[in-house]
Amino acid sequence: MSLTLTSTNPITIDQTIAEWFNSLATEVTFNGKTFTFFWGNLILCTVAILLCLLLCGIVGLEREKRGRSAGLRTHLLVGLGSCMIMIISIYGLPFISGTSRDVARLAAQVVAGVGFLGAGAIIHYNGGIKGLTTASTIWLVMSIGLACGSMNFILAILGTVVVMIVLTIFRKMETIVTKDNPLLILLAPSDVPVLSELLDTAKAFQYSVNDLSSQIINDGNRSHIELTFKISSESKEEINVASFVKVLEERTKAVNIQVLNHH
Repeated sequence: MSLTLTSTNPITIDQTIAEWFNSLATEVTFNGKTFTFFWGNLILCTVAILLCLLLCGIVGLEREKRGRSAGLRTHLLVGLGSCMIMIISIYGLPFISGTSRDVARLAAQVVAGVGFLGAGAIIHYNGGIKGLTTASTIWLVMSIGLACGSMNFILAILGTVVVMIVLTIFRKMETIVTKDNPLLILLAPSDVPVLSELLDTAKAFQYSVNDLSSQIINDGNRSHIELTFKISSESKEEINVASFVKVLEERTKAVNIQVLNHH
């Protein structure tokens, strides 16, 4: 690696660290010729890769703990790949270092490519969307990898800290906010007037039904109707989900009722 990154006036601590490592070199004489071995570049790239693995691993472990399809290995691979591409863009083209080139061009392609990968984690399920958070974390570990590969270590660390705050602390806040507006999925025989029974039950409890969607499900022998909806209290009293579900199950002869975002 013979390409060095130099700047007259470094503006960040990361740039200062990168320039110091890039200045580490040893001259080697072989067959009467003198070669300069920039071993500091190699150390800097190793530090970037190891830091990338650590930071992306932290995010991946959180997703793995939640049982998401894109877990530790996926996040590690996306982050590591982004980091290596950024390093190649900076250091991997020494033979054209004397010409004008855009080192951010490969990074721009990574941003677009990982966007398609994240889209694969998003699925339509039970009238709603799942996988948006996981797709977002895949895209974020890509940015962490690019930050490490471009030697912006402090930015990568700060970004990881913010991501973990969003995934942990904000998750608890989201639970508190949504506890007054639980999401339910009702599966019942299609020959039962499910919708009218739902509305009557909600009226008896003084609840409102919102974001209602329905679909018919055929299992070969008997058809069922699936209702996905949210309920909210018309009064200031707390929603008694257990009692509501029990009464609704009896009136609609429900096969199954799921409560997704209420604890």
